[in-house]
Amino acid sequence: MLFRSMLKRLAWILYTGLAAFANPAAALDLAPLLTGDMAKLVAHSAPKPLPEVPFQTADGTSALLSDYQGKWVLLNLWATWCAPCRAEMPMLSALQTTYGGETFEVITIATGRDSPAKVARFMDSIAVTNLPRHTDPNQKLARSLGILGLPVVLLIAPDGSEVARLTGPAKWDAPEALALVDALARDKTTP
Repeated sequence: MLFRSMLKRLAWILYTGLAAFANPAAALDLAPLLTGDMAKLVAHSAPKPLPEVPFQTADGTSALLSDYQGKWVLLNLWATWCAPCRAEMPMLSALQTTYGGETFEVITIATGRDSPAKVARFMDSIAVTNLPRHTDPNQKLARSLGILGLPVVLLIAPDGSEVARLTGPAKWDAPEALALVDALARDKTTP
């Protein structure tokens, strides 16, 4: 177990070192922050490009993930019927309240059959007013991202590439999650 942990840390160090040359924004050393629930965050060996698949905004227009380039994005794919997704939403809202701004943003996209009206009712019922009410009604974005279950969080670097993914629920109000998001929000490589 100790050997596996050491190998994991070594791999992360190598990854971040190589990423510094290929992608300065993705080179932020997060390895020391991947503890507790954040240990479930799987960093990719190389940043992955995101698909140019539109999703629907609350006002019915289309948007792309590339519209958010220039800042770190914590992208949460969820559904109103998903109990762990529902439990995470107030924690994600708190992250956006504390850290959202020029260098970091929480983006939420309800994927599947949740209509914009149902998403709005859900957000209103839990008094979450600061998160987007985006939807992926036909799951085209979710399918193109290889999402097989919910909730899923993608960590997107300012250059618009996916650098890590967390599948399943997480305690986004835990100290290790706050430390991770704080590091992203303070990242000086963000344009």
